[in-house]
Amino acid sequence: MTAYEIVARSRDKARPTALQYIEKTVDGFLELHGDRKFADDKSIVGGIGSIDGRAVTVIGIEKGADTNAKVLRNFGCASPEGYRKALRLMRQAEKFHRPVLCFVDTSGAYCGIGAEERGQAEAIADNLLVMSGLKTPILSIVIGEGGSGGALGLAVADNVWMTETATYSVISPEGCASILYKDAAKAADAAERLKMTADDLLNLGAVEKVIAEREFSEEFFSELKSDIAAFFDTACATDVATLVQKRYDRFRKFGSEV
Repeated sequence: MTAYEIVARSRDKARPTALQYIEKTVDGFLELHGDRKFADDKSIVGGIGSIDGRAVTVIGIEKGADTNAKVLRNFGCASPEGYRKALRLMRQAEKFHRPVLCFVDTSGAYCGIGAEERGQAEAIADNLLVMSGLKTPILSIVIGEGGSGGALGLAVADNVWMTETATYSVISPEGCASILYKDAAKAADAAERLKMTADDLLNLGAVEKVIAEREFSEEFFSELKSDIAAFFDTACATDVATLVQKRYDRFRKFGSEV
């Protein structure tokens, strides 16, 4: 497939959403609500559960599985209160020594006037800062679109994984084409140059694992759950100072070999 064909697959309405991933990989999930400052953003779902007996904090960007759900979830475009809710849950996870699992699927953070008035950029920046030094393991999995700061706000992690037809980029190819080429019709060209596919990002060292989708079968979710459990077994056994230093080093090396 071309890069732009993969972009189309990453946006496919039939893809499993974050809630479906949570249902298939997390046992006894209990959703927690609100940022304790303004509202409960339904674009971001978060709570606690367990994976193979280990307590985990789970946070996902939820697009919605049908039209009504998509409207309720604002099509997966989170507002500041969503990122603040996520940050509250991550700090709680650190306090109780729970690893954090994030499912990322968004075209980008919500760019409406209200979101800007309530500090969208600051909310995302706070997440980046706190996640970079959070004293508990973090695993982020891009399951569809990983768009711009909206995705990065849940992806400053020890490992970032992607399903094979997911995308992860600083901007959408249409947005890039509009800015660089002054022509959104050149989105396919922009997609190739952005290196936004899972294989491209694995080669660049920006992600650690590409997950074969296997038509999102029961086998797919079973193996994913086992891989997540194995990752947390290793990460939770790592000294906290070493864990945080490795996370810092992970991001510092980006671009060093380009």
